[in-house]
Amino acid sequence: MERQAPGYNTPIPAQVTTPDVVASRLGELRFADGVPTPQTAQMLFDHLDFIRGVEAFLNCIPAASLEGIRRGVSALAGDSCHRGVIADRLMDSNPLFLTGNTDTVYAIAMLDLERDGATVIEVPPGCGPGTVDDAWFRFVIDLGAPGPDRGQGGTYLIVPPGYDGERPDGWFVAESPGFVHLVILRGFLVDGKPDAAVKLFESGVRIYPFSSRNDPPAMEWTSLSGEVMNTVHANDVTFYEEVAQVIAKEPVGLIDAETRGLLASIGIAKGHPFDPDERMRGILVDAAAVGNGTARSMSFRSRESSFFLYEDRQWVNPFPGGDYRFLRDGGAGGRFLDARTTFFYLATVNTPAMALKMVGKGSQYAAAMVDADGAPLDGARTYRLRLPAEVPAADFWSIVVYDPQTRSELQTGQPLPSRNDKRDSLARNADGSTDIVFGPEEPAALATNWIQTVPGKGWFALLRLYGPLETWFDGSWKPGDVEPL
Repeated sequence: MERQAPGYNTPIPAQVTTPDVVASRLGELRFADGVPTPQTAQMLFDHLDFIRGVEAFLNCIPAASLEGIRRGVSALAGDSCHRGVIADRLMDSNPLFLTGNTDTVYAIAMLDLERDGATVIEVPPGCGPGTVDDAWFRFVIDLGAPGPDRGQGGTYLIVPPGYDGERPDGWFVAESPGFVHLVILRGFLVDGKPDAAVKLFESGVRIYPFSSRNDPPAMEWTSLSGEVMNTVHANDVTFYEEVAQVIAKEPVGLIDAETRGLLASIGIAKGHPFDPDERMRGILVDAAAVGNGTARSMSFRSRESSFFLYEDRQWVNPFPGGDYRFLRDGGAGGRFLDARTTFFYLATVNTPAMALKMVGKGSQYAAAMVDADGAPLDGARTYRLRLPAEVPAADFWSIVVYDPQTRSELQTGQPLPSRNDKRDSLARNADGSTDIVFGPEEPAALATNWIQTVPGKGWFALLRLYGPLETWFDGSWKPGDVEPL
């Protein structure tokens, strides 16, 4: 409807004007001839700060997560690149570590290229999969089997932005936009034991500043097995302090101007202390609560049909679209924003090897967040997961159970809350299928296949396939759902 308004020579379409009172989810918005009242303007600015705080939480989980790992590793092993942590007796449920596995030997170190300059990583022949990620948890380079050395061993040089120094012939050089990096290696069990991988890492992996290459320090490994270590980012307002630490430390070019602007709008900017006033801090308390709740909704009650592996099952795909950057249709459709938030809220390490189709190599993952009926998994109940015969894993497969609060291994009477077809003597059914039983009490039958849960506490599970086969990728082999008994 058009109307002749005071001060206009022509009729004005109603949709381009603003009434004096507008109903909204925030309440009544009041205007004087289109100009917000002071009260309405303040309410809307508070809301703008709130939604930017929520967006910052959802978009910056990768940064906060890697900062959490840096703090945890440094607290246990010290703050030097040649000091790392190793799961020499596997990763049990004591450390808080996002969906860590009980199946491989982890060796973890942190780099600081601002402090040390270009940094060397030597990996020996036969080294299992390794990855270097930057401070925004973005992929920099793979090491070992999936890396350019292809498991033959090699010397890598990770260089900071603007590096114009030496690049030795035959070395694998990776350019990075930032300073802090996670180096994480995984070694496979031999005869169900970690000994061979531990020996390989302890004797063959060396990390040191390029400047000290003529007299590098000896590698020092601290066991994380059985240790109490927290590497999980905060879920309250201190989340923003973790992100502010990353912004303060890293070069401006680590992230794009849009993300820098988002963070600056809530008071996080390089070269400026993060010191929100009482009003902003109160808003960020609420923003963190809503951001955390939203991330948990995405993770445990996904509304995206494309995230599910099968139309008739509850299994969730951590990498919809098969892209470690979470690109939709190769980037033409933008990013799977919910998938990116979900992945980094639940998981550690970002590498193409976790997402690409590589028959007989790499790894594939599927998550069971609910039971066959879509209900949350209850630690007081007993469940069964049936895996059909000929599980498509050339190397091995495993099921690990996690705590939905910490997204780390579930702490129970079993130090390793998992079952692994190479490490454990699992009972098989007559048709070759395998039943995994979950529940608080050891069952009279299938005790070897039992993973303990805790009454009063929920859980979720990850199925891992190492060396996934074609029947996984074409969908002709499908795991059953987790069924209550």
